[in-house]
Amino acid sequence: MLDNLAFIRDFMDHYQYPEDAKKTFLALQKEFAEDKAFGDRMEAIVNGYLFPETEGLSEALNACTALAEERGISPYTMHFMFLLNCMPVMKERYEAAGLSDELYYTMMDDLRCKLLECLECKGVPGTFVAWWNDGTMKLTRFGLGRFQYEFTSFHGDKPFVTKSGKIIRPGDRLINFHIPANGTPLTDEVRMDSYRRAYAFFRAQNPQSDDHELVFCCHSWLLFPKHAEFLPENSNIRKFLSDFEIVSSEEKDYFDDNWRVFGRYADLPADKLPRDTALRRAYADWLTAGNKTGEGYGVFVFDGEKIVR
Repeated sequence: MLDNLAFIRDFMDHYQYPEDAKKTFLALQKEFAEDKAFGDRMEAIVNGYLFPETEGLSEALNACTALAEERGISPYTMHFMFLLNCMPVMKERYEAAGLSDELYYTMMDDLRCKLLECLECKGVPGTFVAWWNDGTMKLTRFGLGRFQYEFTSFHGDKPFVTKSGKIIRPGDRLINFHIPANGTPLTDEVRMDSYRRAYAFFRAQNPQSDDHELVFCCHSWLLFPKHAEFLPENSNIRKFLSDFEIVSSEEKDYFDDNWRVFGRYADLPADKLPRDTALRRAYADWLTAGNKTGEGYGVFVFDGEKIVR
């Protein structure tokens, strides 16, 4: 594991990581190689997670946090070092599973997204949501175009009938997806390309199925139905929202996804929030007026080419 320096350097170069972050991570990787006790402990954490008997991700991250405290560095940085040192094995596992380099590098771009979020919100290189990577490491979540997908069960507490007449029952197997903050706008072309890729990928896993329509679902702040009231009509978020039939939604007194919109300024009073983008301006005005925010859970049926209405 401790000879991962060249791999990690190339991995970061592939995604054009910020130079200061690269220097921090490479310096720590060199310390792992030069300080045997330090390196052995990180190696044990990585191996204990990747080749587990009982170790899970939470145990690995707790061990990383303890190591970070001893070395006087941010646990967010040590968590990221742990993930970087998992990457060579993950590359091998993708290859062994017959998964392409494109799939590998699309999915692992999630680390870059989380790094940029940490730099923006916490001011240090690393990740403050390392727990999120469990599905990535276990090869249950895949990056297919703009979004990340995985199998899940329908979360509704009663059957839901789509506009096309498809009945979705509690416990039915659906394809859940997530929206990484990779900077690519959610245009019609980008969204449909990702849905088509996901359809082809997951249909290939069950080619004997007679059902040629797949049901996708998503639970996100982006699916807050009242976005239609305060975001611009041409907003890509509103277009994304229009892909779905909303099963359920919730309003919240506190906007706990505010960091996704306002980054380091998330804790400012509403009237002090930055208004330097259309999204920030719309949200700041909405919050200043005393309105609530929220989230939604939605589904849509896809036939391989288009959303079935």
